[in-house]
Amino acid sequence: MKLPKSYYNNLSLIGTIIAGIALIAILFTFILSFVFDEGGTYLGLFTYILLPTIMVLGLLLIPIGMMRATRRAKKRHESLSPRWLVIDFNDYRYRNAASIFIIGTVVLLLLSAVGSYEAYHYSESVEFCGTLCHEVMNPEHTTYLNSSHARVKCVECHVGHGADWYVKSKLSGLYQVYAVLTNNFPRPIPTPITSLRPARETCEECHWPQKFYNNKLQFEKHFLSDSANTEWNIHLRMKTGGMHTADNLKEGIHWHINANVKIEYIASPADKESIPWVRYTNLETGDTTLYEDTFMPLEPEEIAAATPRTMDCMDCHNRPSHKYRLPSEFVDYALTSGEIPNIPEVKRLAMEVLKDPYPTTDTALLVIQKTFAEFYRDNYPDVPTSFVDQAITGVTTGFKNNIFPEMGASWDVYPDHIGHVEFNGCFRCHNDMHESSSGLKITKDCNACHTILMQGTPDNAQSTTLHESLEFQHPVDIDGAWRESLCTDCHRYLYL
Repeated sequence: MKLPKSYYNNLSLIGTIIAGIALIAILFTFILSFVFDEGGTYLGLFTYILLPTIMVLGLLLIPIGMMRATRRAKKRHESLSPRWLVIDFNDYRYRNAASIFIIGTVVLLLLSAVGSYEAYHYSESVEFCGTLCHEVMNPEHTTYLNSSHARVKCVECHVGHGADWYVKSKLSGLYQVYAVLTNNFPRPIPTPITSLRPARETCEECHWPQKFYNNKLQFEKHFLSDSANTEWNIHLRMKTGGMHTADNLKEGIHWHINANVKIEYIASPADKESIPWVRYTNLETGDTTLYEDTFMPLEPEEIAAATPRTMDCMDCHNRPSHKYRLPSEFVDYALTSGEIPNIPEVKRLAMEVLKDPYPTTDTALLVIQKTFAEFYRDNYPDVPTSFVDQAITGVTTGFKNNIFPEMGASWDVYPDHIGHVEFNGCFRCHNDMHESSSGLKITKDCNACHTILMQGTPDNAQSTTLHESLEFQHPVDIDGAWRESLCTDCHRYLYL
């Protein structure tokens, strides 16, 4: 098939070969992924992003080569084509070129439409977000798979709906790609709280604020670090909303997002672990109350320079899908579920082996395996080896799901603001130290958020009715010291 003379040059021919090979590769990977249901993260990367890019580059080389050939011919006073474009369909060469152009354009447009659609959905997939850059995203992807949002796509929270945020996310992703390629990314990855959309545009697509009502029962099981792994249970009535459905958000924990209430705060910029300034506004009456930390108040110039943040869901639920559990927490969970057998001193030994940082995951797993095997061989030879192996598996699984030495990611780096035992969370404001000019304080009273319905060991438990509360009893006698301090003063680094 004859084409215009300007086509027959090395650059255009190379472009044709590149585009043709890329097209064949795209069709092959399409067949491989859809017909045979094979492939994975990297196959999608090649099919929808890399190969189409190579094909387009090859196609661009064709006209570039033709223009270069025309210029060179002109310099040599040769004639490849007229000065102005002339399309003469009486000339079979132009008919051939036009046929190839029209058919090629239609095919390319169809492939581009399908490819663009697939590329869009591929770039929005969980595997693209979580596994493409395995080293970087392994901690976030692992914790996501173990969260209650494991069936919610990453983009539903991190991007949301709308073209503007889609474009913003892709533009920010360009720097992330650069950082990964140059191995210039931070370890650990910082929490993107400053760049996330407001919760009302993401979380509230599923969670209906007006229906955050009624109380919730929460049953917790803990194990002490004694030789018997003494079980300690506590049952709580969480006051998430009013006592009755009709109360809606008039009281309770979710009162903070009541549509008639506006709460603003100024926090430490890095981790929001400290909140020295809080302003409450009643939007119905316009009344405003300002609370300031009496121990470490902000200077007037600091307040003037700061931009208060309006409180929403993410200020408490800051780790909804990427929670890094403390060793004491994931070991208690595994003991409760039976993943770790209740053999003598297993809780204490687990805390002992998990208290120190490790340079790599492999190092940690070797130390865990060696420590458990030697301890039970030397101290409890009657414990079946199968139980010891099961304990090792349970502890190592908890480690791999929550602690990532290579990325510097763990519970200590990513505080969870729900609760107040291991992290300050509620105590960032509810600590009896935030006071208004009129003497009002943000309460630290435990019963403001929950009541204790039952607590104690299985054979010696206290209990009460649903509408009353027990006085908190610390599992270990510390002579009432818990009344004067915050739980986090001891519990955050209890075993370290």
